[in-house]
Amino acid sequence: MKKVDSRKKYSEMEKEQLAFWEENRTFEKSVEKRSINQRYVFYDGPPFITGVPHHGTLLSSIIKDVVPRYWTMKGKRVERVWGWDCHGLPAENLVEKKLGIKDKREVEKVGLEKYIETCHTEMVQGGNLWEETIERIGRWVNFKGAYKTMSPEFMESVWWAFKELYNKGKIYEGEKVLMYCTRCATPISKAEVAMDNSYQKVTDPSVYVKFKMEGEKNTYFLAWTTTPWTLSANVALAVNPEIDYVRIGFNEEIYLSGEWSLIDGKETKSKYEQGVYILAKDVFWENMTGAGKLTEIRQVVNGDDKEKNDDLMGNISFNDFAKKYNIDVVKGKDLVGLKYQPLFENQGEKAHKIVAANYVTTEDGTGIVHIAPAYGEEDYTLAQKESLPVVHTVDDNGLYKTGLWQGKSVWEVNKDIAKKLLTEGKVFKIDYIQHDYPHCHRCNTKLMYRAHPSWFMDIAGQKSEMLEKNEINWFPSYIKEGRWENTIKTAPDWNLSRDRFWATAIPVWKCQSKKCKHIKVVGGYDELEELSGQRLEDYHRPYVDKVTFSCQKCGGKMRRIEKVLDCWFESGSMPFAQFHYPFENKEKFEQNFPGDFISEYVGQVRAWFYYVHAVSIGLFGKEAFKNVIVTGTIAGNDGKKMSKSLGNYTDPKELMDKYSADALRFLLISSPLLNGEDFSLIDKDVADTQRKLSTLWQSYSFFVMYATVDDWKSESSDAVANKIAENKENILDRWIISQLNETVLHVDRSMQDYDLPTATKPILEFIDDLSNWYIRRSRRRFWKSEDDGDKNAAYETLYYVLVNFAKIIAPITPFIAEEIYKNLTEEESVHLVDFPEADKSLIDLDLSKKMKTVRKAIELGLSLRAQNSLKVRQPLSLLQVTGDKIEDELLELVKEEVNVKKVDLVNKIKNGLEEKEDEGIKVGLDIEITQELKLEGQMRELIRQIQQARKEAGLEIDDRIKLSILGADEIVKKFVDEIKREVLAVELNTTKSQSEEVFGKEVKIEDEMIKLEISKKE
Repeated sequence: MKKVDSRKKYSEMEKEQLAFWEENRTFEKSVEKRSINQRYVFYDGPPFITGVPHHGTLLSSIIKDVVPRYWTMKGKRVERVWGWDCHGLPAENLVEKKLGIKDKREVEKVGLEKYIETCHTEMVQGGNLWEETIERIGRWVNFKGAYKTMSPEFMESVWWAFKELYNKGKIYEGEKVLMYCTRCATPISKAEVAMDNSYQKVTDPSVYVKFKMEGEKNTYFLAWTTTPWTLSANVALAVNPEIDYVRIGFNEEIYLSGEWSLIDGKETKSKYEQGVYILAKDVFWENMTGAGKLTEIRQVVNGDDKEKNDDLMGNISFNDFAKKYNIDVVKGKDLVGLKYQPLFENQGEKAHKIVAANYVTTEDGTGIVHIAPAYGEEDYTLAQKESLPVVHTVDDNGLYKTGLWQGKSVWEVNKDIAKKLLTEGKVFKIDYIQHDYPHCHRCNTKLMYRAHPSWFMDIAGQKSEMLEKNEINWFPSYIKEGRWENTIKTAPDWNLSRDRFWATAIPVWKCQSKKCKHIKVVGGYDELEELSGQRLEDYHRPYVDKVTFSCQKCGGKMRRIEKVLDCWFESGSMPFAQFHYPFENKEKFEQNFPGDFISEYVGQVRAWFYYVHAVSIGLFGKEAFKNVIVTGTIAGNDGKKMSKSLGNYTDPKELMDKYSADALRFLLISSPLLNGEDFSLIDKDVADTQRKLSTLWQSYSFFVMYATVDDWKSESSDAVANKIAENKENILDRWIISQLNETVLHVDRSMQDYDLPTATKPILEFIDDLSNWYIRRSRRRFWKSEDDGDKNAAYETLYYVLVNFAKIIAPITPFIAEEIYKNLTEEESVHLVDFPEADKSLIDLDLSKKMKTVRKAIELGLSLRAQNSLKVRQPLSLLQVTGDKIEDELLELVKEEVNVKKVDLVNKIKNGLEEKEDEGIKVGLDIEITQELKLEGQMRELIRQIQQARKEAGLEIDDRIKLSILGADEIVKKFVDEIKREVLAVELNTTKSQSEEVFGKEVKIEDEMIKLEISKKE
């Protein structure tokens, strides 16, 4: 047993443990020593290899370390293999910056082969920063055997999965309106946008557009849009067939003042032409009564008509107003089929008409919706139903194909379109609104909705099975029937294809003959070789694009479609693709499926958790995982998203080096994050947690110091445990042993339930019990020089407690647990032993209850002292306590702690005592101080001053001393033996010391100055 260096930084100790684990292969041994038949399977969601580890990823990593460590100590074999997500936009964005590429069009200029080679090189070189940080946090994981989504083996398994799903009828080709990034020129999934909360506040034109009816002079349908760039693709207007609409007219041109500064930089006059305007009745009346956003309607209809204005001021009803002023009311269904003049190009006979749509409401706009099927989900669905044309006026890069704005971005010309329509008299009003709008989560470009040909997985067809196969233990539990089930219920069919480059190529070949169009889906490299006679080293684009073969139907050329897979399909295939299943390791995959445990932050419920589940149900008809821990999101110290520019967080490595990895681990595990709530990480909280853990360190240091001084040696752990079970003489020993075994019970139960925050609570409580009660109340047992059996019992108890407590905390705080266990037992590692079993025979619930009563009585007694400005060193005569019978041994603790001569258990506190009550316990304190009590109090103050002088003299806590006290004769004479015992004095003189090597100090007791002289006894 080595001495504990109290000056060593906690973080230095942790780095020593890291070096020890690496040198001794402790992680590998912890896996190898467990039976292959006792598997516990952990799935690790692959992070992007291009990313940088941050507090959020460290939170997940801590959980992914705590849980496997626990189950390893429960006898399970937990193989932990890292994984890298190497594909997709994160990687491509990195390469584009390196190559100076601004958008997808420039990739062709650089050359696709060079582009892909650069992607591959960057991915091979990445990951070192991850390894350093993950190791520092104390996470054990196999980096050397990490799977990579870009490896040929992984990609082949993904091909197999795609073909299997296709053959089952679960993958199809189609066109849908999708979120689309014009810079990346590819669809983006809603889950990706939602996961990273990629919505930003933007200001867009809010345009009320006039569509002129055909066949009726000066009659206009009034429709509202915030995307005027889509008006060039307008093919219809939608009304709700059951809503009432009004036809309002005025006979003269009216000018209203309006500011158009956001369009042409100056105030202009807006002309409201005479004619008839059609809009929803509710919208009309809301604006007539002054509650809407289109109050110009009232000005246009009323003008200077005093009678109309008076009627409205008098709260006239709509029906009375309409009847009085001849306002026509029609149902939406009566408008269906009417035609209107196109704003721009005529899109044919089937276009530019009024159609019915039940989803149209009067909550926003005018109750008439502009329909551009190419750029709206509901619009597209309606177009299919009504046989409307789908007109694309914008290319893949978000640029107009023809017309006035040809070659310009849609986001550039929003204002220009509004301005042009205004000058042409086709706009009733323009406002500007702020709203949340989706942006690309990788390049930050404003997204558009766009009808796009893609390959989809039929989620609708397996939703019921995905919901039914939900025998998954979720923590926190509310996620299961909340966010998780809602995600599945509202999920659209999964857009699997991306129009990009660096990802697994979709294994679909199409016949190039216009008459044939035969499709062949390839499920592996051998199959492709049989078809084409070609074997590749790399199956990425552009190499796989060059592989062609003859069509089995018509003999034409089969060429691969130029699309790649969504990276989420790759990571969703991780459970089997990491093993190159089904081409290899079939038995190993079956042994490792489904997984026992996964964990990520709440955003992954809609992402990785969902995609893994969807793929697993589709392929195997069963859940992919059994237990999940979902965390909230870590915010900066100001409650905002962590940001370098805001400087609202401390770098994780700096935080760990300043305090400790154990403190960061414990804080995060015990925080609201583990209940799925968000949490602001503040350095002070890490410091506070470190302080709490330091209390355990001090308890450990206390034991080692005295055990070293007394040359105390432990027997084997089992022998000590047996001796403790037999020897229950000291009530404090029995109590702390009972508390320890209760702690084992509670922590074990919570860990089994994946309730990590609850597991941490009894740990902190026990640290407090151990340090601030057991050790504090047992100090004299370790101090005394004679060994009367009680001293050895104290050593045995504290040894037993520290060793077993190290096992309890090993999964959560592996560093301090290792330090304590290794040093006390001189065995190899706490992480190579089993989690302790609670010995229920050693749990004394009655004693625990009585000790709580005792401690509460002490707390109340000390509170009464403080209220009456009575120092604890000043003895008092009596404390009365109400309650059940308590052993004298426990009452003795109350006497000593409250420093009273007598403690009485009573039914009622007698009159004249100071009283206090809490949690059903009442105490009464006699605060009268006699002369004798006063003298004893002065003795206590003298002892305190001597102890302080010892510290100032630089003496160790166990050093014996020679002591001279000049003054306080009455106190010394009366309490000489107690003073000597308390301050470890082997000699006590009342004359000046003759030694030259003394530490002298003057102190004041009451009004008397006293000289102390201290020297170490050699």
